[in-house]
Amino acid sequence: MAASGSEEETARAGETAAPADELTDLTDLTEPDEPDELTEPDEVTPLESLLADLGQPFEKVRREHVVFPSRESYLEVVEALKDDGFAMCSDLCGVDYLRHGARRVGEGVTEERFELVVTLTSFERRERVRLRVQLPTADPTIPTLFHLYPGSEAMEREAFDMFGIRFDGHPDMTRILMPEDWEGHPLRKDYSPGRVPVQFKEAPGPR
Repeated sequence: MAASGSEEETARAGETAAPADELTDLTDLTEPDEPDELTEPDEVTPLESLLADLGQPFEKVRREHVVFPSRESYLEVVEALKDDGFAMCSDLCGVDYLRHGARRVGEGVTEERFELVVTLTSFERRERVRLRVQLPTADPTIPTLFHLYPGSEAMEREAFDMFGIRFDGHPDMTRILMPEDWEGHPLRKDYSPGRVPVQFKEAPGPR
């Protein structure tokens, strides 16, 4: 009597199936542990070596290096960073910490009321570095970056217009948002916003 189709399939499966004791433990097939991509490398990066050679305090915040150069070493640091590949000044702005409490400004750096924040970008290394420079209330001046980054011209004018930070050597240190005869700097924390009296029409009588 011929075997049925289901019986033949069962017989063939029995011939090709490996014995139970020869089955490989699946735990042996797991891939080796990969290094965590979020783990910061221990080696010193080229940027950190450069900043250390310049003798500037810096820290790393959310994978971005923050440098705290003095006003006197500001240009030297920026020139070195540009030579190192940071070809673009992507942001420049002022900050007024008049009513702000203690903040982190780098080891050995004295807090001042005003701060200039500059962000430089390296497209080749896909990296950014931020500079935070302390400026005193009595003399919030600092050299211009116009000769290194011409695109900073308008950003420096805005910092002057809004905060009163002056940039020595700037080709056109004039206001950019407010009228030239405007008094004061609107983003300073002690700037009075003022008010314009509202004129009301006399209420109409009953109709």
